[in-house]
Amino acid sequence: MSSYTETELAELFGSGESELVERKRSVGDGNAIRRSICAFANDLPARGKPGVLFVGVEDDATCAGLDVNDELLRHLAQMRSDGSIQPFPTMTVDKKTIDGCEMAVVQVMPAKDPPLRFRGRAWIRVGPTVQQATPEEEQRLVERRIAGQRSFDMRPVTDASIDDLDIEYVRANYLPGAVAREILERNQRPVVQQLSSLRLLHQGHPTQGALIAFGRDPQFWAPGAYVQFLRIAGLSITDPIKSRKELTGKLEDVLSRLQELMDINVSVSANVFTGAREVRIPDYPIEALRQLAANAVMHRSYENSNAPCRVYWYEDRIEIQNPGGLYGNVTPLNIHEGVTDYRNPLLAEIMHHLGFAQRFGLGIQLAKTSLKDNGNPPPEFSFSATHVSVVVRGLT
Repeated sequence: MSSYTETELAELFGSGESELVERKRSVGDGNAIRRSICAFANDLPARGKPGVLFVGVEDDATCAGLDVNDELLRHLAQMRSDGSIQPFPTMTVDKKTIDGCEMAVVQVMPAKDPPLRFRGRAWIRVGPTVQQATPEEEQRLVERRIAGQRSFDMRPVTDASIDDLDIEYVRANYLPGAVAREILERNQRPVVQQLSSLRLLHQGHPTQGALIAFGRDPQFWAPGAYVQFLRIAGLSITDPIKSRKELTGKLEDVLSRLQELMDINVSVSANVFTGAREVRIPDYPIEALRQLAANAVMHRSYENSNAPCRVYWYEDRIEIQNPGGLYGNVTPLNIHEGVTDYRNPLLAEIMHHLGFAQRFGLGIQLAKTSLKDNGNPPPEFSFSATHVSVVVRGLT
């Protein structure tokens, strides 16, 4: 699906607000813009056309005189991946001049896997308005999905049933983060419909991502969905192994235990005094390790490899490796610029709601900043068709 041409945008601009068009005088109400993005992406009328936000225009189509600078365009673009809209919408943000008025134009493509939610609520367009979807409207969006167009983690496993999921765990630990509280309190839908709306079920069968995150036996369905942790007494893989752990179970269990192991193995240097204040410096900043480890689990390939993610902790460095090369729009050059793409969008969404990925697209940048602030060298990445590795060197 392509964006509109200049001529088509001019025609839409002159047609008034509708199911496909909305005007905003500024970016002051960011939440309202995000709701509109969510509603356009859900495309309840199934028009199959992009929805358009004209930012810098009054309700009567007169020019608001907005300064459309690079910072404003970046602010709008970041609404796509700041984690508040799940899963991420597909959209473009451009500076345009229409009828002599300079404005920002946001084009939002209809989602292939609706419903999208802004802060746990599904939003839709009803004429020129944005409204919260009813359960019946959400169900219409769910039924529109086509399994063959899904990423691996969104594909249903026909040999599995809802009994293979730990439903009580989902209710207690996931739903409160994924769905707004008031929606949960008045939600009378059967559990099958609730889980389907969150992409955990499709036509009654659990999706791959649901089984990895919430399965009673995740490694039965995805043998590589675990982390191998080695603490090595030396500088080479052939040196003695001090500790070995195979971290299995639900996704949250794996990530929590990995964080605990990293916390335990970080060493703090001898006390350094700055003036009257004692400063204790770790050999590795724990925030950097958490970001890089979560990144490996989120972006690994579960479909093409049964190998685990690996965290090998040597005397002078830590090596983190995940199966699967770079995905989609990400290249060895732009990965350091914050460019992201998602092999496993459902697992990324789940990790966000479980608290392991608070800021999408910033994991590597946060890790690099944390390492620099602690005095460590920058992380060293290597890429191949079958894996991504990063080496973090200790403080010397």
